Amino acid sequence: MAPVAEPLLEVTGLTKHFPIKQGLFGRTVGQVRAVDGVSFSIARGEVLGLVGESGCGKTTTGRCVLRLIEPTSGSVRFEGREVLTLPPRELRALRRRMQIVFQDPYSSLNPRLTVGSMLGEALSVHGIARGAAARQRVAELLTLVGLSPDHARRYPHEFSGGQRQRIGVARALAVGPELIVADEPVSALDVSIQAQIVNLLRDLQRKMSLTYLFVAHDLSVVEHISDRVAVMYLGRIAEMAPSVELYAAPRHPYTVALLSAIPVPDPSRRRKRIILGGDVPSPARPPAGCRFHPRCFMARERCRGEAPVLREVSPGHWSACHFAEDVVPPAE
Repeated sequence: MAPVAEPLLEVTGLTKHFPIKQGLFGRTVGQVRAVDGVSFSIARGEVLGLVGESGCGKTTTGRCVLRLIEPTSGSVRFEGREVLTLPPRELRALRRRMQIVFQDPYSSLNPRLTVGSMLGEALSVHGIARGAAARQRVAELLTLVGLSPDHARRYPHEFSGGQRQRIGVARALAVGPELIVADEPVSALDVSIQAQIVNLLRDLQRKMSLTYLFVAHDLSVVEHISDRVAVMYLGRIAEMAPSVELYAAPRHPYTVALLSAIPVPDPSRRRKRIILGGDVPSPARPPAGCRFHPRCFMARERCRGEAPVLREVSPGHWSACHFAEDVVPPAE
């Protein structure tokens, strides 16, 4: 039997709690459980989509993986090497191999620097190229993301939103990374531009053998780029499965509700919409038992008192639901 390849990224029990402070002396009176025991792995060259409602902790998860936010606890291993205990010098060297594309293409670019200066700065800081070699590399990067080398002389305010996001992608690619955390890279763009950026990311992934953690809240966007999808709810993973299987046969009520909200581009077909009751509970005071049970249309007594574990209900398909085998896909 051939040995199983080690995943490029392996996250185990990742936790990030933000303290709630109160009073004159900033006494800690509680914790916001933004990420509460998240575990997943990504193989080299794979795209893992991480989806969920706003506030579920998906962006915090991505930033904790890169140590842009320091986790409270857990383990993040990149090629078998623990990231969370690396000293600053070694972490800086590792950052060449782990990059991020930010959500907002307007605030993530320095308005005082030209595009050439921004891209060249990354090359200089990591000792990759300087002078004429750096300018040549900048021209190659701009061409790679569908822009002109002449754009290197322009400032961010001279570009549209889609062009700015292409610059953000070029900046992430400048240092030759292997893993890219794409933090909702299309949510701030017009619908007409979103497909262009998703196709660009997919083409780059195939051409350069990149590995993505693709964070999004739009399941229809994630479907087209992801090999596997992990669904988060209130700081925890509710379901994780290969993309095709998750969309065809979800095994968590929350995933079913999300899928039912995807518009069907055929006026002759209508999907039965599942409306979840109530509001998303506060991550500072998550419900006892299953965190989804106050809004779940399948909730039973066991759900109120016992928290479900993320278990494998079929090969490669994981669900954190006591009654995963009873879940049915959204009706057309």
